[in-house]
Amino acid sequence: MEKVRLGVVGFGNMGTSHVANIMNGKVPNMVVGAVCDNVPARLEAVKAKYPDMPVFANATDLFKSGLCDAVIIATPHYDHPSLAIEAFECGLHVITEKPAGVYTMQVKEMNEAAAKSDKKFGIMYNQRTNPVYQKLRQMIQRGDLGHIKRVTWIITNWYRPQAYHDSSTWRSTWATEGGGALINQNPHQLDLWQWMFGMPDRIWARVGFGKYYDIEVDDDVMAYFEYDNGTTGEYITATGEAPGTNRLEIACDMGRVVVENNIITFDRNVISEREHNKVNTKPFGKPECWECKVPADTSGGEQHVGIFKNFANAVLNDTELLAPGEEGINGLTISNAIHLSGWTGEIVDVKNFPHERFYELLQEKIRTSTVVKKESQVVVDNSNTY
Repeated sequence: MEKVRLGVVGFGNMGTSHVANIMNGKVPNMVVGAVCDNVPARLEAVKAKYPDMPVFANATDLFKSGLCDAVIIATPHYDHPSLAIEAFECGLHVITEKPAGVYTMQVKEMNEAAAKSDKKFGIMYNQRTNPVYQKLRQMIQRGDLGHIKRVTWIITNWYRPQAYHDSSTWRSTWATEGGGALINQNPHQLDLWQWMFGMPDRIWARVGFGKYYDIEVDDDVMAYFEYDNGTTGEYITATGEAPGTNRLEIACDMGRVVVENNIITFDRNVISEREHNKVNTKPFGKPECWECKVPADTSGGEQHVGIFKNFANAVLNDTELLAPGEEGINGLTISNAIHLSGWTGEIVDVKNFPHERFYELLQEKIRTSTVVKKESQVVVDNSNTY
């Protein structure tokens, strides 16, 4: 195999972009083998733009066609695990779009299917290609920051007006999207959080459901994270603030790190605050601090193209994945824990996350969803459109 033949399942916003990137030669070791969508108009759009492209009206036919070595699942969220599992069973490598799924129980099943196969499994966490976050992660792993005392991430600059929520029938309901800001806009940041700082041990949250918009899902979140080592975290996100903020602040023994506008600033103590505290005798004495601009490529990285390049290389040469699909459950567990705390007011044990309880409460949300009420029928987990 010289190039990976990729099947694209879902020709919506992301699927369209993925096909264009590969067809334009941005991923040299990958080609598009076929496209699948169960909406006839989208298949016609594929044929019009790529006349020689094989198309399929359902995923099973694409999986069994023999035209693809791997697939990317670019469908509504509920479908990601079930389609990935079927693809593994058909002997295909898999990339899933974010989020890994809507609830951890289905993602655990997907991870188990991946483990049983001998195929590569990736997830489209394209923010891991951003050199700024890669540099920050290296600094943390090297111990440059010392003990991390507090992490605060305010990420409110993805404003979404009511027109956005009204733009598609599957948006912003429990039955069809499975959540709001946390499941749609935030998966990348929740992944980056656990990728850099590790999984929190406990989460308590206050969540606004339809606080700013005529929707039933979350659009305003304030979550508090606790770690057994004493680190605390604040995660603040909303889709109803304009212009909004994207600021990551880390208070640590060696000072303070701020990531804003894709730039890392390190106000670095000459000695750690804890060491200073041991030797200082002045009532208001502070450690000497230097303002440092941390050098890092601020281009944002290769994003989706970078993930595809890395994935294709892993398939062809058995190299390490930048974003293993199995890790998708980590950010989703944080998301589910925030939702669970928001619904119940409880502090959620992340280490021993109650997967079945969350699933049961989500099913109740689905049963009372506005989509179910409008259609007067039971809405199953799998969305009807790719």
